[in-house]
Amino acid sequence: MSREQSFTAKHLVIAVTALVILATGSVAAQSAQVQGVINGRNGPTMTVQTSSGNVTVLLNNMTSVEDEQGIFHARKKQMGLTALVPGLAVQVKGTYNAQNQLVADTVKFNGKSLQTATDIQAGVTPVQQQEQQQQQQIQQQQAQIASQQAQIQATDAEQAKHSAEIAKEKAAIAAVNKRFGELGDYNIWDETTVYFANGQVTVDPKYDDALLKLCQKAKTVNGYMIQVQGYASKVGSAALNQKLSQERAQNVIDFVEQKGGIPLTNVLAPGAMGTADQVASDATTEGQAENRRVVVRVLQNKGIAGT
Repeated sequence: MSREQSFTAKHLVIAVTALVILATGSVAAQSAQVQGVINGRNGPTMTVQTSSGNVTVLLNNMTSVEDEQGIFHARKKQMGLTALVPGLAVQVKGTYNAQNQLVADTVKFNGKSLQTATDIQAGVTPVQQQEQQQQQQIQQQQAQIASQQAQIQATDAEQAKHSAEIAKEKAAIAAVNKRFGELGDYNIWDETTVYFANGQVTVDPKYDDALLKLCQKAKTVNGYMIQVQGYASKVGSAALNQKLSQERAQNVIDFVEQKGGIPLTNVLAPGAMGTADQVASDATTEGQAENRRVVVRVLQNKGIAGT
């Protein structure tokens, strides 16, 4: 080989090496890791509040969700996407796409943080209950207005005073309507409850229609999420009741996914609530039956709803 050929070959090797280094650096530059608290879920995306601001994270079926257990996080438990609920502290690893979304390869958290997030989710105020309360208040206020109008007709001397009171009551009603649904981060637009026999975890077919209607309604809500919470009565050991509540919740999740057509990216499932939030006394068989339940709700983030 001539000196000229040798010189050209050396330069070619240097150029190729430089291109490889640049390419490798470009790929590495896209890799990222963030740590923070989930403050929103919207379909396949979630928002993580970090020390430097919000990061949009994109989830998919390849995303690995891990519950790190033990003092040194030596043990890991694989979890589903449904465990990623608002209020959960997470560590996300992945790469950014062209839309500046962090496509998650892995999402890690610990069980204590999940329990905290579960407690937060359990405290969401249902919109349906708010609506009933607001309607009762409006009816009471309307009755008061009617009474005041009767008094106005009885005496012209007090007409101005009562007219002012009526205007005040109407303003109060308008204010109540304006505040309707403004509590909490989520509105709950639909809800159904599935009950279970003692020791049973299989969804009774008699609940199929109610669950399917809930799934159909959910699909009409922009950015909807399905929340599933399983409960048990206090009959039996705490460990058994925790297991029963988990299996009941999971079977309902399987139903809404397989028969209701709801993707798991749209499911929030704190899941096993055990014997928390008892709705009736376990001193009677009737009360125990009411506590063996799974509550399914259609949620919408208020930021999406514009309320």
